[in-house]
Amino acid sequence: MVTNENTPQEELTLPTSFQAFVLKQNAEGSIEAAVQTMTLDDLPEADVTIKVHYSSVNYKDALACSPGGNIVKQYPFVPGIDASGVVVHSKDERFQPGQAVLLTGYEFGVTHFGGFSEYIRVPGDWLLPIPKGLSKRDAMVFGTAGLTAALSVERLEKHGIAPSDGKILVTGASGGVGSLAVAMLSTLGYSVTAATGKKDAEAMLLALGAKEVISRESWLPDRPRSLDRQKWTAAVDVCGGDILAAVLASLRYGGAVAASGMTNGGTLPTTVYPFILRGITLYGVDSVYAPQETRMQIWTRMARQWTEIVQLDGFVHTYSLSDIPALTSGMLQGQSFGRAIIKY
Repeated sequence: MVTNENTPQEELTLPTSFQAFVLKQNAEGSIEAAVQTMTLDDLPEADVTIKVHYSSVNYKDALACSPGGNIVKQYPFVPGIDASGVVVHSKDERFQPGQAVLLTGYEFGVTHFGGFSEYIRVPGDWLLPIPKGLSKRDAMVFGTAGLTAALSVERLEKHGIAPSDGKILVTGASGGVGSLAVAMLSTLGYSVTAATGKKDAEAMLLALGAKEVISRESWLPDRPRSLDRQKWTAAVDVCGGDILAAVLASLRYGGAVAASGMTNGGTLPTTVYPFILRGITLYGVDSVYAPQETRMQIWTRMARQWTEIVQLDGFVHTYSLSDIPALTSGMLQGQSFGRAIIKY
């Protein structure tokens, strides 16, 4: 048995019942959400059973809790695309009871019962051991958002963008991916401009290292433009839609955008002009099906280089399962910022 130093022996005992946040759909199509008691027999069949210590709340989770979110296809369902905890039972020889693990992506919280549950049962192929130097709590402050942000940062680094090259724009900067990208880029010495629609997030973004915080209205053009004044060396975009189009139009020659979200829409109203006249590059960033080798490399980098970010006062907010409806509703209405984690 591989037991972590701080793992009580009683945590390695399988429970007779536990609590989970469950979505049900009524006859009218509305979603009913509540914390309810479950047993291990209610969980999907898989190789590894985990006692969850933390999960995080993401925009995708908010969509899962919405009848129009087009995330969940079958009910009842347990959402939550992230989880960290301790293995309590395993048929997979790679994972032993007492081992600290994390899980993001794949079908977790989408078609397979997710992390808003005190216990989960998942395939071993989806799991990663938590790297040395990273706690279970900190792993969930990063979560899918941190993995996506770090992949975006590395994409710009590999493109050849250096800190001395000029300003980096981060859109949707008050959200999970955006705020973590601001902090990661800032610690690497980049000059970051954080764009957000939330005035009350300015202090947090400056504390994360942004050189300046701008409102969405201050830089978006009054009408779509194929090309605009060259403002940014590169960008991390989580918005999509006309915001991404405006970013592409205002990049400097040879610049790049790492795009990972569509909170502003899935269409891209642009032209080929930024690409063929300024030689810019648009990179798509996916963390859901990223290879395990890539994931482990990124998580190890976060553990070694960026743990101070998740200790910032006021950046992380801790909740319980019963708080999830209010949190997801606020996300869909654009009322949240920073990172929200669920503690069990």
